[in-house]
Amino acid sequence: MSTNFKTAMAPANGEWLTGVRHLLVDLDGTLVRQQEAIDGAAELLAHFHDRYAIVSNNSTHTAQGLALRLRRLGLRVPPGRIVLAGELAVRQLAQQHPGARVLLIGSPSLHRFARAEGCELVQANADFVLLALDMHFSHARLALAANELLRGARLMVTNADATHPGPQGRVVPETGALLAAVLAASGVQPWRTIGKPAPLLFEEGLRRLGAEPASTVVVGDNPLTDAEGAARLGMTCLLVGQAPGAVAPTVAGLFRRSSPVAAPEESPQYLLSESTSKVWRSVRTEVS
Repeated sequence: MSTNFKTAMAPANGEWLTGVRHLLVDLDGTLVRQQEAIDGAAELLAHFHDRYAIVSNNSTHTAQGLALRLRRLGLRVPPGRIVLAGELAVRQLAQQHPGARVLLIGSPSLHRFARAEGCELVQANADFVLLALDMHFSHARLALAANELLRGARLMVTNADATHPGPQGRVVPETGALLAAVLAASGVQPWRTIGKPAPLLFEEGLRRLGAEPASTVVVGDNPLTDAEGAARLGMTCLLVGQAPGAVAPTVAGLFRRSSPVAAPEESPQYLLSESTSKVWRSVRTEVS
């Protein structure tokens, strides 16, 4: 994995904030950990007010549902400022392949969203298998997906993250963990992967803000998705959390620390299985 990420400074007393026009900010591990807001999250969003967008590989929620969840955590975010990999994957299928038959492995809310967007959801003879984070993933669903792929369906994946950070240092298995099982069972590589570090989510966030990459900073916690994706579009990335190169343990530290964002190396928190790493290598060269 390349570590040629753009170096940035977070000057003392939050002076870096004055030179940034727009912000693209990650969600899990940056603003929230499961059912709790991270220290400094509300302050960061309040500072940028209408000049930020949340850009997340989340494929469980819709923007509307996530906005309600964040409100309960004290973060008031309009749904229009939330860009999610699950929703974008559904929209791409609905708009670019109207009438396609889709086997969707994902949450109930993503199923409802897909139907509302006009997708024809099926259990057999699918044109596409769309793999998202499914909390009820099972042997039966794995067999269904694998056999549809072996029959000739194309595989679209919302994101290839193996995990995201949870409370008390725990990890939460992500779509990439399910993808590893699908790859092992079918041997079929993804036709398209939507989420970071691919550019689609960042580009959509910039579009909604009317922003330019040169005046936009990405704040995230994952060198493989946030820093790598920002570098592809020439944007500066500030990493927070425990990854090498992080400028602060939480976003609260962005208001008071002065540290460089060094070129990060992969840390154990972000190591991927061998099969999922193949997806990352293809994602790195994909143009969405």
